Amino acid sequence: MSSLPQPLRLRREVSPLELFYDLVFVFAVSQLSHHLLEHLTWRGAAETAVLLVAVFGTWAYTSYEATFLDVHRQVTRWMIVIAMGLGLFMNAAIPGAFDDRAWAFVIPLLAILFFAGAVTALAARTDALREHFRRTLIWMAASAPLWITGAAVGSDPRLWWWAAAALIDLTGTWLAHPLPGRTLSSRELAFDADHMLERLRLFFIILLGETVLTAGRAMSEAPVDLPSVLATAGVFIALVSLWAAYFGGGEDVITTAVATTTDPVRSVRLGVNSGYLVLAALVALAVGSELAIAHPTEHDSVTLALLLFGGPVLYLATTAWFFGTTTGGAWKERLLACFALAATGVAAVRLLPLASLALLDLILITTAVILTRTHRRLTNSLKTAITD
Repeated sequence: MSSLPQPLRLRREVSPLELFYDLVFVFAVSQLSHHLLEHLTWRGAAETAVLLVAVFGTWAYTSYEATFLDVHRQVTRWMIVIAMGLGLFMNAAIPGAFDDRAWAFVIPLLAILFFAGAVTALAARTDALREHFRRTLIWMAASAPLWITGAAVGSDPRLWWWAAAALIDLTGTWLAHPLPGRTLSSRELAFDADHMLERLRLFFIILLGETVLTAGRAMSEAPVDLPSVLATAGVFIALVSLWAAYFGGGEDVITTAVATTTDPVRSVRLGVNSGYLVLAALVALAVGSELAIAHPTEHDSVTLALLLFGGPVLYLATTAWFFGTTTGGAWKERLLACFALAATGVAAVRLLPLASLALLDLILITTAVILTRTHRRLTNSLKTAITD
């Protein structure tokens, strides 16, 4: 059992305001997918990756801070509402961020980060939390000049400046914003880990929902014929299978594992860290799905194969890492599925999109069925370990 005192193991329901806030970032996912679709090159992929780090980073920072502060406090509610308004402007600028809307993207981005960080550094309930978020502000101050310089220069060098800024932000998140001699000691922090995990689960469902909407929009623009209908059905089956690969008992495994850990903050941090790659995987799959629905009988390409199969590979590899580090199980099955998808993706370069989708669905359905059984066994073993 966890060694945390009971008062430190908080539990609050996810509030309607937090779900309302998440909708702004669902809009961002649509914008990121559109940007990648319009720039299907390696540079376009790099631009999308940089923007993704910034967008998901702002969601992760503010969601963490709202969880630490308690969403029922007035100061937390005002922080969320203001960050939501700024986020709407930031996400609206994504398609032109590397063209003529660089400042329209950077100014709201930095405003969200510094505003939410300052609120938490001042209003957190404990000295340890206030000190941690002061360190977070220092990390943000290190990347801010790079974001600003990137916005000031031309579009070609902008990618390099923003990539460096995104790398600093990403490193800070992965390492919990340490400074020399000053690190986050999370074992004795009062933190609602269940609440933050629920935020991640709900956000993931919303991301999958946005991918479904992308498929629907692609179908509405495609001819009403059998190939397009079959391609849309194939995309839908793939998304349902990806949903089942986690929600087919996976959330029970994670919840049980977090309930027994002595450091729930670390488990949530691993979940947030994996969220960057999960989001990237779903963006790639959304773009690949849109291409497959629009051209279901044209000859496949390396780009389409990378998107259709690379997205699920990245998703399953990331969740394999997350399950392996938090529960110690349910990762081998995911890695085996990754190898099967990678091998099939190579062959898919010579197949029609419809045939590629059929093979993708076969692998993902099999993976979901196997993982559902694996999750059930792993949950039972974890619960047995609790009672022993």
